[in-house]
Amino acid sequence: MTSKALEAMHVPYYIVVEKQEYENYAAVIDPKKVLILDKKYQDKYDTCDNLGSTKSKGPGAARNFAWEHSIKNGFAWHWVMDDNIRLFYRYHKNLKIRALTGTIFRCMEDFVLRYENIGMAGPQYDYFVTRKSNHYPPFVANTRIYSCNLIRNDLPYRWRRRYNEDTDLSLRMLKDKWVTIEFNAFLQKKTSTQIMGGGCTKEFYAKEGTLPKSEMQVKLHPDVSKLIWAYGRWHHFVDYRPFKGNKLIRKKGLKIKHGVNEYGMKLSKVE
Repeated sequence: MTSKALEAMHVPYYIVVEKQEYENYAAVIDPKKVLILDKKYQDKYDTCDNLGSTKSKGPGAARNFAWEHSIKNGFAWHWVMDDNIRLFYRYHKNLKIRALTGTIFRCMEDFVLRYENIGMAGPQYDYFVTRKSNHYPPFVANTRIYSCNLIRNDLPYRWRRRYNEDTDLSLRMLKDKWVTIEFNAFLQKKTSTQIMGGGCTKEFYAKEGTLPKSEMQVKLHPDVSKLIWAYGRWHHFVDYRPFKGNKLIRKKGLKIKHGVNEYGMKLSKVE
């Protein structure tokens, strides 16, 4: 889904696949965009449990491969996205407007580059922002960044854990006083957990439910996490209030022009 969304928006990207999947993906996506995951990233991946390779290690190994690929190509930041994002939106004047180009990514990139201490950023899920409601700020600082992550490359962290690796990475950054930015001004329309087949749904949730992933979250971050039962399944609740004190630090000499910069964006009617 994400590949189709980025193709429609004419956004350049790479897709990381396992070796046995290469031919299937290369048959429908430009082979130059398809990267084969180096197996060593799976072999050395820290799952934060003692189960080893007895079951899938999740997507973290591929994300670490993408991180290193970005560094090797000379970039200071990189985007990494789940494979089940259907659309992207700009939230503007209480409406969700579908983004037809990658300009929204440029907007988010320019924002984070204004500051010295942003470690990660990304768009909010569209279903957490209600249309025709005016109480959402353009962004929220110091919370988790899920599914579509803009990450600073020179940080000492890497993805770990078999489940909820994005929550873990967000918390490790926040505990070290880095700032995370979740944009409400830009949104991702992602298929909900356990709805789409394959991936984590096939490997984990369809077999064991959500309890193991939530238990791991509480085990690794007991200071800010607790286990709860809601909506017919187990969840983990994370308290992000301790990180409110992580303040943005503007880069020295930064000059921001007054007025609204629309980055060339305009409303278009799509037939």
